[in-house]
Amino acid sequence: MDYRSAGVDVDLAGRAVKGIARLVRGTHGESVVDLRAGFAGAYRIPGSDRILLSSIDGIGTKLIISRRLGRHRDVGYDIVSHCANDILVHGGRPLFFMDYIGTGTLSVESFTGVVEGIAEACRELGCALIGGETAEMPGVYQGDDYDLVGAIVGEVSEAEFLDGSRVRPSDQLIGLASDGLHTNGYSLARKIVAERVDDDLNTEIVPGGPSWGDALTARHRSYVAPMRPLLEKRWVSGAAHITGGGIEDNLERVLPDDCAARVDTGSWDPPDLFQAIQRLGDVPTDEMYRTFNMGIGFIVVLPPENVEVALAALRDAGESACVIGRVDGGERGVTLA
Repeated sequence: MDYRSAGVDVDLAGRAVKGIARLVRGTHGESVVDLRAGFAGAYRIPGSDRILLSSIDGIGTKLIISRRLGRHRDVGYDIVSHCANDILVHGGRPLFFMDYIGTGTLSVESFTGVVEGIAEACRELGCALIGGETAEMPGVYQGDDYDLVGAIVGEVSEAEFLDGSRVRPSDQLIGLASDGLHTNGYSLARKIVAERVDDDLNTEIVPGGPSWGDALTARHRSYVAPMRPLLEKRWVSGAAHITGGGIEDNLERVLPDDCAARVDTGSWDPPDLFQAIQRLGDVPTDEMYRTFNMGIGFIVVLPPENVEVALAALRDAGESACVIGRVDGGERGVTLA
């Protein structure tokens, strides 16, 4: 199986985004920061040394599993974490968040659960939930099914702003562990569960381990708090949030044209969930790394002299982190070895 057979064509989406680039750039004024392939939008506040960062995203088809199991609070938490990690790539501190919930028929129980999860994540980040929109659209959405979208705004100083330009050959890559799939690759994971374990979410992934339901609804981890000391001490050259497109696509987005990254996939063990997905779906290894985060949710790029202190700080903050590769000179790109 692969992602396309599950109904998601990543290449088509990439071509579509490139096709609208001219239209997007045509709206930009001098305050817009061109990030080429950044994880967030960036806008310089005129007359200030501050840059506003914004990100908007959804949960994807993880919602189908979470709704089925009643994990509404968890998806609320997920959407805040996802958006916060996107602006974190550029050094951003979250300021405020807004949400959109579209549904066929409003369920007070699920609606309240989602907002409870959003509020929980916002409190942890010191981020204000300042508003949102709820739309009942029967015919667009069926029954009490719902979709969830979130938008975050944060800020960073010019001095702390990360856009990949600081990355240099000899920089090292630190990988921070994910808590499962986070919010990507669910169309393929759901197809495999449906066809290979009879859609039984109570089945254990491995004997004595978590169920498919618990593993697939694990929360999207936020890296804002553990990353803050590294950013404040200016130890970081760049960072990447490992979302759709996996390690290769997302890490390449923060590399300068004269830098190539090499990732040692033997430096960590992908959790049982990923191994089970690959085995049951007979998914090629390159497809696994292109579709899923494979146990690495965030990558930090930093000079070699900062590696040990950064690892110590991350581990003190409760993160599972290790060196997973390095940056060399060469044509821009990422190699998995």
